[in-house]
Amino acid sequence: MREVEFLVQGSAPSPYRVTFIKHNNKLNASCTCPAGENGQYCKHRLAILAGDTNAIISKNKDQVATARDWLPGTDLESALIELAKTEHEYDIAKERLTIAKKKIAQAMRK
Repeated sequence: MREVEFLVQGSAPSPYRVTFIKHNNKLNASCTCPAGENGQYCKHRLAILAGDTNAIISKNKDQVATARDWLPGTDLESALIELAKTEHEYDIAKERLTIAKKKIAQAMRK
């Protein structure tokens, strides 16, 4: 089991702790922010996995690469791929909805 922890400055005065634990093909990620502590989607964990070090205030920003290297082949990677695919489909649906609404507006003016 391997572990890396970061201090991240979020919206609260005190920084949050973001921890990644790699065990075999499983990558666990936790965060002490309100969303993370409630088991919800947490932008701090995802930012680090995306390589964003801007909010990290601990002196180990270089370990972001380590956490990212642990991602391939994990169930978390599969979930992130599914999220990206779904977000893309959502964007397409939103565009189609906008076009449909414009067509309705045009049809109502005739």
